[in-house]
Amino acid sequence: MSGGIVTSLPARKDVPAGDTWDLASLFRSDTDWESMLAAWEQRIPEYAACAGTLGSSPERLAECLAFDLAYDREGDRLGTYAHLRASEDQAAAEAQRMLGRFQHVATRAAAAASFLRPEIMAIPPATLAAWMALPVLAPYRLLLERLVRTRSHTLSEPEEKLLAMQGTFAGTAARVFRQLTDADLKFGFVTTGKGEQVELSNATFTTLLHDASRDVRRTAFHQFYAQYQAHAHTLAATLSGSVERDVYAARVRAHPSAVEAALFHDNIPLAVYDQLIAAVRGRLPALHRYYDLRRRVLGLDDIHHFDCYVPLVPELERRHTWNEAVGAVIESLQPLGAGYGERLQQGLLGRWCDRYPNAGKQSGAFSSGTYDSDPYILMNFQEDAIEHVFTLAHEAGHSMHTRYSADAQPYQYASYTIFVAEVASTFNEQLLTRLLLQRASSPRERAAILAREIDSIRNTIVRQTMFAEFERRSHASAEAGEPLTLERVRSLYRELLDAYFGPAFTIDPQLELECLRIPHFYNAFYVYKYATGLAAAITLAKRVAEEVPGALEAYLGFLRAGSSKWPLELLRDAGVDLESPEPVATALDRFGELVDELATLL
Repeated sequence: MSGGIVTSLPARKDVPAGDTWDLASLFRSDTDWESMLAAWEQRIPEYAACAGTLGSSPERLAECLAFDLAYDREGDRLGTYAHLRASEDQAAAEAQRMLGRFQHVATRAAAAASFLRPEIMAIPPATLAAWMALPVLAPYRLLLERLVRTRSHTLSEPEEKLLAMQGTFAGTAARVFRQLTDADLKFGFVTTGKGEQVELSNATFTTLLHDASRDVRRTAFHQFYAQYQAHAHTLAATLSGSVERDVYAARVRAHPSAVEAALFHDNIPLAVYDQLIAAVRGRLPALHRYYDLRRRVLGLDDIHHFDCYVPLVPELERRHTWNEAVGAVIESLQPLGAGYGERLQQGLLGRWCDRYPNAGKQSGAFSSGTYDSDPYILMNFQEDAIEHVFTLAHEAGHSMHTRYSADAQPYQYASYTIFVAEVASTFNEQLLTRLLLQRASSPRERAAILAREIDSIRNTIVRQTMFAEFERRSHASAEAGEPLTLERVRSLYRELLDAYFGPAFTIDPQLELECLRIPHFYNAFYVYKYATGLAAAITLAKRVAEEVPGALEAYLGFLRAGSSKWPLELLRDAGVDLESPEPVATALDRFGELVDELATLL
């Protein structure tokens, strides 16, 4: 390589400690982790003392439930530490070994504990109902009620044990996908419009799509997808393996379909999933109108996917250092009160966060903490991408939700579901948008913020709904006995691209491979929760920001509630009903209004 500045990702060992997370709230060192893993493994035989005794008395049932929860709590710490260490560098052999060793022990523990559910189910319903009314089982009443609800999907003890023993290899497809896309695929370098040579990766791909030069964007797009094209059959096979695992798991437990099996856990009616897709499908003309507006503002004859991320008002883009990004996030969250902001600021300026990209680091961003630890955040922060400031606000929402729930709930009810998690995260993004709109000093600055909000709704509600529809269709194909070959996967995805992007959008054939690079597809029927989450967050943030009486208390109560109620109940208490089509419809109508306003400003 020659000419310009070369920017490559540093090795993990070269990243300053202050820019990395401090995992001491989990374990002070790998050695401490090793010691606890060994002790945790040695305790597995203790499950045997509970086997065959759960139906003997309510006191014995309570004792064994307490042991199981305490054991899980230690496992959460061990598993989270191993996962975070592995995410630092996907090519680091020792960290990957730690994660594999934990998964091996966890699978053995799950097999040893597999008698719990069928044995509890074997207690006569009338007897169990009477026991659940007793004080000794009061801490576990909701847990037992939810367990009893799964009675028709619970197998015999030997069958449950066999399923538990599959844990080690059940995630093979996802692990292969991660290793291939984060560690093995090399995308080369791309020269930016400023003459800087940037290493192309999962972490920098979106940043390069923000480049003002269309040649840079086009080059990044085609160079990036060339690697996916070169490994397309392998990636189609890993995706197919993940889908087949989901179909198998649903059938084994007598669920009508994989999607219904996934929704069952949160007690979400299938109608919520279906009405989301129907609502988005019914409002696609507004999306197509936006793409045409984007094409005209950018002065293009045709619009491609690589034109969908560059700012429409580029001169208003500015760099944010880490501290500046933290400052903007904290200021935007003032409506949530000083206690929320002070606690978050201390963590973000301290060492909750692993801030910047390094070679082999897991792409994207996530929040991951335990009942007993700091709520850690992985970022791949880029100072020249305003979207990364919003990502920080998003992940901070997850982290504060974790801490509020852990502070208020016992361990068994502190872990909230993803369905409500995506409300807490996108709620923060809504407040950040409001702050930036208040600061806007000109029509063009307002236009820039509106364009970003339009893209947020597009990416979080519309795009994730397209993903959700792909998951529905790909699983239905497998359930019908239609193999998910590369050609089949591309065909399914192309049909959705044509519908969602519209007839005036130029779809490059490489975009059909996008479905092969989405990590969330390995945790199926997850992405729709992004869409419902933002729809709920738009309503709740408006209520809190406009100081509707009781709105702040209701929202903070929602953060503290963990999983103490079903997700739809928690959201109704907070002030939004997702069993009604109104929240999604309201958010999409707002999208259309924003497009119309943006057209008048540009």
